[in-house]
Amino acid sequence: QVQLVESGGGLVQPGGSLRLSCVVSGRTTSTYFMGWFRQAPGKEREFVATITPTGQATNYGDSVRGRFTTSRDNAKNTVYLQMNSLKPEDTAVYYCAARTSVYSHYDVWGQGTRVTVSS
Repeated sequence: QVQLVESGGGLVQPGGSLRLSCVVSGRTTSTYFMGWFRQAPGKEREFVATITPTGQATNYGDSVRGRFTTSRDNAKNTVYLQMNSLKPEDTAVYYCAARTSVYSHYDVWGQGTRVTVSS
């Protein structure tokens, strides 16, 4: 059974940076297309970023493009989300998710890590 565990969330001031990690256990990380999503209080879940199994290709949501970067280290079974120039509107619970194909749904999700951007 694949499990995802996020970490790295916390409180940060506007303009600051955080790096989230997502550790994959149970199967080889390089099997999966990985995604990052977030959900703010009272809002729907929002796509943040995705990365292909080899890390060759990434894609980002419009609200984070140019500020966030996702990467992966398959040897460490870990996917990262580097978040720079954080804004109060980035405040949310961030989730990583996995799928086995670009055509399939994300069917494995982590428990989430909370990010709060506030002065």
